[in-house]
Amino acid sequence: MDLGIAGRKAVVCASSRGLGRGCAEALAEAGCSLVINGRDQAVLASTANDLGARFGVAVTPVAADVGTAEGRTALLEACPEPDILVNNNGGPPRRSFRDIDADAIVDGVRQNMVAPLELIRAVIDGMAERGFGRIVNITSSSVLAPIEGLDLSSGARAGLTAYLAGVGREVAGRGVTVNNILPGRMDTDRMASGYAWAAERSGRAPEDHRTDDIDIIPAHRLGTPEEFGQVCAFLCSRHAGYITGQNILIDGGLLDRAF
Repeated sequence: MDLGIAGRKAVVCASSRGLGRGCAEALAEAGCSLVINGRDQAVLASTANDLGARFGVAVTPVAADVGTAEGRTALLEACPEPDILVNNNGGPPRRSFRDIDADAIVDGVRQNMVAPLELIRAVIDGMAERGFGRIVNITSSSVLAPIEGLDLSSGARAGLTAYLAGVGREVAGRGVTVNNILPGRMDTDRMASGYAWAAERSGRAPEDHRTDDIDIIPAHRLGTPEEFGQVCAFLCSRHAGYITGQNILIDGGLLDRAF
């Protein structure tokens, strides 16, 4: 399918690996020029070279922490007027809520709520003036159903979701959409760290916890960054202009619900 976004400019945060890279890859395949981001310069450069060579699009790497004002400034200097913004950032490490003090709470909210809101605030009016914009936020299935040890991440991302529910509707009539993608169990480094955390608490091997997850997922596997990215690219396409304010759950059917 031609997504109708060839030549569009996309900023994809935290995209040197994992789900962010999956989104960057799918947008590159659709013909978008990219600004990608990560903190590991070597991994970031490798990703930029790979995507540019495979898809023949311009890929600008920006080594920075998107959770900082300096990092966000660097991204916007590389692409002041993006047509597409994909917000993504690593969440706080798994820990018991009993171990999270006020400073940790503020930092978690800064990383997973304030950072994406600051980027959106910087680009959304320009998108509306140009008559086209796609904003996709990578949050988590834990916004809908709790996951042990991810209370801070869940709370910050739920706050982002609630905040944007009204914002997205303000610009819907000007060609700008705002949607969230909620990953479940995905085959990423983040998921692997979760299995390691569970293993420390249980005395079982990380692979045992991975197997436990696969056993309860109706799809009988973990999701991949590549298929996740294709959903993101569709939400950014010209075909998705009537989809806004939605939470798209990608979890292989794990959350047992009808609505």
